[in-house]
Amino acid sequence: MPTDKITAAGAGTWTLGDRTVHRMGFGSMRITANPDRDRAVALLRRAVELGVNHIDTAAFYVSPGGTLRVGTGPARYATELIRAALAPYPEELVIATKVGFGYDPEAGFTEALTAAQLRAQVQENLRRLGRDQLDVVNLRLGRGSGPVPLADRFGALAEMRAEGLIRHLGLSNVRPEQLDEVAGIAPVVCVQNNYGVDAYREQDALVRLCGERGIAYVPFFALAGTGREAGVNATRSEAVETVARAHGVTPHQVRLAWTLHQGRHVLAIPGTADPEHLVQNVAAGALRLTPEDLTQLR
Repeated sequence: MPTDKITAAGAGTWTLGDRTVHRMGFGSMRITANPDRDRAVALLRRAVELGVNHIDTAAFYVSPGGTLRVGTGPARYATELIRAALAPYPEELVIATKVGFGYDPEAGFTEALTAAQLRAQVQENLRRLGRDQLDVVNLRLGRGSGPVPLADRFGALAEMRAEGLIRHLGLSNVRPEQLDEVAGIAPVVCVQNNYGVDAYREQDALVRLCGERGIAYVPFFALAGTGREAGVNATRSEAVETVARAHGVTPHQVRLAWTLHQGRHVLAIPGTADPEHLVQNVAAGALRLTPEDLTQLR
């Protein structure tokens, strides 16, 4: 497909609360790894030019000397890069961020459990993004249930939603029963969990449950498979590569297309620091897999 014909609209749309987004979005974690700040800013602007109107981020996405890429020199926060690239923000742009985890250079990752800690993280996101209100805030959960009940933590965010600091709420790293645990506190518009064609398939039931409830399912690490962020390349899969050859596309594009084929409520947020990969990722939203392809990838 000619580059000038590629658009995120090819993936179709879904709603996050009262906001409509293209199902092919952009994850901002990797942009902090770009040593050239201007190139990172240009990449974000290019994503929006391609029709991306759903950007996923977090205040703890920072590099170098930060959480995800260790190095030297001044820190580059993904949220600040987004602000530099896109503010004043297009009206149709939805920025989803996360709270519940933070990062301290000495202590490493720390879990925010109290209302005061969560409020501080919300305020940090507002400050770095230059917003008066956050479109979507996902509460990122730890591996365990934590000493503070989920309902209390989610309730603290619901209070900030009532104050107008947050528009919509979601959950990340969540189990099915935890959706019921927060029912009645505030609507959950999205769930972010690990999921991919050849990894974390135990999530299939949760994907279906979210669809039944009209909740967007937004998988992360959909390209990396079981390799996650250990390297640039995804886990190799003979089935994925076979389907890719049949369509004349890359395995990454097949992985993204498979993700979107799991339901109209399933969104994709691939991240990259490479402009060429960005275009390929967006183009994957228009890739239609056949029933035979999906059977092979099952």
